[in-house]
Amino acid sequence: MNAVTAAPRTAFRPDEADAGWRAELRLGFERRGGRSVLAERAHRGPLVVQRPLYPEGEAVCHAILVHPPAGIAGGDRLALSVDVGAGAHALLTTPGAGKWYRSAGTRGELVQRIRVGEGGVCEFLPQESIVYEGALGTLATEVELAPSAVFIGAEMLCFGRTGAGERFTRGELALRTRIRRGHTPLWLERGVVGGGDALLDAAVGLGGEPVSASLLLAAPACDAGLLEAWRAIEPVAGRGAVTLLPGLLVARWLGPACEPGRAWLTQLWAAARPAVAGRAMQWPRIWNT
Repeated sequence: MNAVTAAPRTAFRPDEADAGWRAELRLGFERRGGRSVLAERAHRGPLVVQRPLYPEGEAVCHAILVHPPAGIAGGDRLALSVDVGAGAHALLTTPGAGKWYRSAGTRGELVQRIRVGEGGVCEFLPQESIVYEGALGTLATEVELAPSAVFIGAEMLCFGRTGAGERFTRGELALRTRIRRGHTPLWLERGVVGGGDALLDAAVGLGGEPVSASLLLAAPACDAGLLEAWRAIEPVAGRGAVTLLPGLLVARWLGPACEPGRAWLTQLWAAARPAVAGRAMQWPRIWNT
């Protein structure tokens, strides 16, 4: 990749055909000597990244993804592409909770594509997303890994604005996640959460809890030792479980609010990061604001 490039910082108007925003953001990280740098940055529409941060030294580049409208409405189409080059280490997060707004009938979409090269590490840790009653959306995440690459990804969804007593009684969020190492699939998941669906309260679904969270760790170092370390960490509230698959650790959590789920996932992340990335956990500063 060449030097940092950026599309003009113009707020594109919604497409008149379906009254939705179009936004794209492309990021490329490279290893240069002992430093991970944001070597490419290009955007179109209201999806940007703040300047690179180095709170734990030059080896790890932290980047904060910003969507100024603060949420996705019906008809919006957002696309994020992240390329972490060989030996580079990038940590990406968001400044606050994302939102899926109530829709008048059209579907919003967020597609996230992440590629990690040999020896690279990508930590993709956005803060929670709140799915409003009446939202219609599709969230897709696709991860492509080189043989020695590491990916740590978190996802937390709160169905309904629970602080206002809102339940997710209507609407729909379709979810799709795929992780591949080379041509080998490590994780393929598709699902639909429907507002008012019986699965929201069923034991085989969300069990009556409004918040669902996952942490996926794909690394060659995933083994029974890490699994036992994760199993020794119990959530203070809600219900959590962990599973070891070939080359992948999966943690799932259901609970009444985002805070205890975030605390549990953070403890799991802290336990695994030294083993798979060679570094102690570094809490992103934006999470303190």
